Amino acid sequence: MQSRNPVLSVTEELRSAVGSDRVLVPGPTPGRERRLWNGAVTHRPAVIVRPRTAAEVQKSVLVAREAGMPLSVLGGGHDWAGRSVRHGGLVIDMSGMRHVGIDTWDQIATLQGGATAGDVTKAGAPFDLVAATGTVHAVGLVGLTLGGGYGPLNGRAGLALDNLLSADVVLADGRLVTADAEREPDLFWALRGGGGNFGIVVSMRVRLHRIPRVLAGFVTYPLNTDGVWERLGEVLAEAPDKLTVPCGVMNDEDGHPLLYLAPTWSGDPHQGERVIEPFLCLAGRGQAQTGETTYRQVLAQNDAWAATGRHYEIATRNVPGFTPETAAVLREAGATATSPLTAIPMHHFHGAASRVPADATAFGIRRDHFLVEVVAVWEPGDTDADRHRAWVTSVSEALAPHSLPGGYPNLLAADAADQIAHAYGPNAARLLEVKHRYDPEGVFASTPLPPAP
Repeated sequence: MQSRNPVLSVTEELRSAVGSDRVLVPGPTPGRERRLWNGAVTHRPAVIVRPRTAAEVQKSVLVAREAGMPLSVLGGGHDWAGRSVRHGGLVIDMSGMRHVGIDTWDQIATLQGGATAGDVTKAGAPFDLVAATGTVHAVGLVGLTLGGGYGPLNGRAGLALDNLLSADVVLADGRLVTADAEREPDLFWALRGGGGNFGIVVSMRVRLHRIPRVLAGFVTYPLNTDGVWERLGEVLAEAPDKLTVPCGVMNDEDGHPLLYLAPTWSGDPHQGERVIEPFLCLAGRGQAQTGETTYRQVLAQNDAWAATGRHYEIATRNVPGFTPETAAVLREAGATATSPLTAIPMHHFHGAASRVPADATAFGIRRDHFLVEVVAVWEPGDTDADRHRAWVTSVSEALAPHSLPGGYPNLLAADAADQIAHAYGPNAARLLEVKHRYDPEGVFASTPLPPAP
């Protein structure tokens, strides 16, 4: 007698538990049901379930475990490596759990596990309250927060994870627990930087910041302008907390490589004009568009570049500053980029983010630095994918001698063994201990963890 198809059994059990309209069996070709940002990902899940309550998430975890089926969690779908969809596995799609509640008195947002950065900024906007987010609206705030969360407010507010107050987590055994500074403190420590490797966050509370307006904009210089990188490093070394300056390399409309700056000042606008002025004249006068705006609009300006459905390949390095050697690598990278859509965004880590003690959270680096994202971008149908990926590898390898050990776990590929081993700095051993305690069978595999000693 033949054994029953496990996919059929899982599908039937979940349809009975959560409703037939919220359990999908993907067809033979990738479809809209996947919602992945990186169109180059071809992982094929066996079943997708879209829960609406914590209890339905618990049931989904238990069903997957009983069937021996790989499990993954799909939030915003922005993990470039596609780890939110495990091939042949059960995907718990959190898109049906995106509610955001705002406590205006205590300045706290309570959000469900599928909420995006855009959901939270929209909910807080009427009250001039903003969360520390990444750089675009569509990223899932839970996944971003658990892995780190670099963004335009890092200097003032710290990383997104530094603003996490508590999390409701479904564990591998199906239990629902609350983790904060007093309840499950080791789990709470690990969630802040250790990624979604310990359970499924079905809701969390994050600290908000009252910022009615920001002074922000965009400044560009030709990439090979003499002295611009050196002067940039000098000015950024003196940046106050309320100023965070993402920067990087991109192409203009005619394909010429540029150094760009995206300063965001979250203090008094009149003082901000004086603070931002040095960035307009680093080497001659840069092309600039700056002015008062909202935090939501700052993120909106980045949305078009990070369009869903394009193909992406990413490597990451952390550089301590813009030495002549680092600047030379970045200039060469801009000159040899294989696609006009390709860019190298760099995130400015300083101020409040760098003053958190290294052992206070699982996040591995707390000194001033720049997170470098080497991002190849190309349209579907482009036949030069191998060449684009090779460019990413070459730039990453050229930056390696000038970089700090490790890398940003939210962006590290599974095969970046040399970086993964150092990505959590002095926190690696404790992180693995917490992993063994809460998920000894390795049910959850969100971002890469260092190897056991």
